[in-house]
Amino acid sequence: MFWIRVINFVSIFLLIGMPLKTLLAEESFIVEKVVVEGNQRIETDTIRSYLLIQEGDLFSRRRIDQSLKSLYATGYFADLSIKLKDKTLVVKVIENPVINRIAFEGNLRVEDEILKNEISLKPRVVFNRPKVQKDVEKLLNIYRVNGRYAATVDPKVILLPQNRANLVFEIDEGPLTKVDSIRFIGNKTFDDSDLKSIISTKEDRWYRFFTSSDTYDPDRLKVDRELLRQYYLAEGYADFRIESAVAELALDRGAFYITLNLNEGERYKFGEINISSGIRNVEVDQLKPLIEFKKGDWYDK
Repeated sequence: MFWIRVINFVSIFLLIGMPLKTLLAEESFIVEKVVVEGNQRIETDTIRSYLLIQEGDLFSRRRIDQSLKSLYATGYFADLSIKLKDKTLVVKVIENPVINRIAFEGNLRVEDEILKNEISLKPRVVFNRPKVQKDVEKLLNIYRVNGRYAATVDPKVILLPQNRANLVFEIDEGPLTKVDSIRFIGNKTFDDSDLKSIISTKEDRWYRFFTSSDTYDPDRLKVDRELLRQYYLAEGYADFRIESAVAELALDRGAFYITLNLNEGERYKFGEINISSGIRNVEVDQLKPLIEFKKGDWYDK
C-alpha cells in the first residue's frame, strides 16, 4: 500500500513497506475501480473528470500525480489524497469552505464599500487561497495609491459549521510614506538645490505638514521628469534626457529614496537666422522685428 498526498501544491509519495519487486508488479496492473470520498458539494463525476486515470486503465504513478495537481488547481479543495488498495483507487477530498461573509478590520481611511468592490472573492463563493492572496495585493495597491506603502493586510479565516467560513482582512494602514531624499546624478551645470526647486516632489521636512508634496507619488514623479526636461530645454540643452528615475523603498517601508540619473548633453546657441516669406504682400523686413532672439543667444525651445 502506498499513499500520494497533495498539501499546498506539493505532492508527496509515501511508499510504506514496499519492496522493489512489489512496486514493479503494481506498476503493471489494471485499475479495477475508482472511489471518491469526502465530497459534499462537488459531484463525484466532476471529481472523476479531473482524474487522468480511470477504471480499466493501466496503473501509472505519473498520471496519478498529474491527477492530484489537476484537482488541486481547481481551487475546490483544501486537501487531497489518493490511496491504492486492492487495485482500487480511493480519492479522498476535503473541500474548501464556502465563504459566508467578508469583513474588513482596521481600515479607518478607506471605506468598506471601496475595498469590497476591489476584491474578486464574494460571499457564497468557494474559498480559494490563491485568490485570497491576489485580493490582498489589490487591497495593498489601494493604500499604495494613497501613499501608504507600509500598509499590511492579513487575511483570517474563521471556520463555521456546514463547511462555511468568514473571511476577515485585518488591515494596518500604516503612516504616509514620505520622500526621505532626492538625489541627482550627471548634473554638471545645475546643482541639486537648483533642480529640487524645479520639481514638485519635495523631501520630508517638519514644516511641510500642510502639503502632500513630500509623500511619494509615482504620478508626481512622472510630472517631475517633464518639468526637468522643459527646464533644460529652456536653458539651451536640446539633447537633454533622463536616463532613469528610481524610487527605492526603505527596508522598513517608511520612506523612499529617489535618484534621477541625468544626461545634460550639449548646450546650443542660435546661429545665422534667415527669414523667407512666401506670403503675398508680406515682406521679410516686416517679420524681422517679430523675432525675439538673435545669433549667439542660447537656444530656447
